Amino acid sequence: MDIDVLGALAVRENGTSITPTAPKPRQVLALLALHADQVVPVSALIEELWGAEPPRSARTTLQTYVLQLRALIATALENTDGTRTAKDVLVTLPGGYLLNSGGGTSDVREFDRLAGLGYRAMDAGDAAGAARLLREALALWSGPAFADVHGGVQLDMETRRLEETRLCALDQRIEADMKLGRHRELLAELTVLVSRYRTHENLHGQFMLALHRSGRRGEALDVYKRLRTTLVRDLGLEPSPALRRLQRSILMAGPEGMPKAPAMAVVAGTGTRSERLVRA
Repeated sequence: MDIDVLGALAVRENGTSITPTAPKPRQVLALLALHADQVVPVSALIEELWGAEPPRSARTTLQTYVLQLRALIATALENTDGTRTAKDVLVTLPGGYLLNSGGGTSDVREFDRLAGLGYRAMDAGDAAGAARLLREALALWSGPAFADVHGGVQLDMETRRLEETRLCALDQRIEADMKLGRHRELLAELTVLVSRYRTHENLHGQFMLALHRSGRRGEALDVYKRLRTTLVRDLGLEPSPALRRLQRSILMAGPEGMPKAPAMAVVAGTGTRSERLVRA
């Protein structure tokens, strides 16, 4: 089985799509595919489909959706040797269901593998290796996770979690590229990113450094001013101490100077104040 969720949902068994078009069976498959080879509790599936107020028929209706998915799986298995049945692929277990991938591919698992290798390369001081591995990991994303699935409580939570992992990998890949002196090459990408993530301080700090090291000191200071205005207006917060130190270092360095990047780290969280810069 081949599973893609980092973009549009696509699940293939024996090379044939088993992704339904109906919204609710699609939600069920999406949650099972994300947690392939793990039991997904019935309670989690019901919450995903109906939230906090499921109908009395929720379990029966869920079983109907499972049967519909098994019908798609059975069709995909028609030309095989018969050793693997639909019930072997979508397994009923005490308390829940399990999608058996049969050792197939998963873009989430491959992303986690490559990103983990990239982080370890970064820790070992191999910026070139880290940049390459993290770029490969990020290339697996073709859009937002579950882009074509109307998610409920569970999928929305998982989508936010996956986006956080993507942002962490992106941050480290940019950091690796900066260590390799690719400041000018990063400017276009960072221009888009700081517009998209208007309160993400680490990205703004990287943009400020890239601009200053490209001889655009005034623009670097303008980035700080815009971020501070946004943080104060929208969140009632001042920029973090690390970002204020970076701004002062750019001011003190003068037009010819190249400030050293302060030690910074991203705090994983929800995407607002939790993405503040802190001392590493």
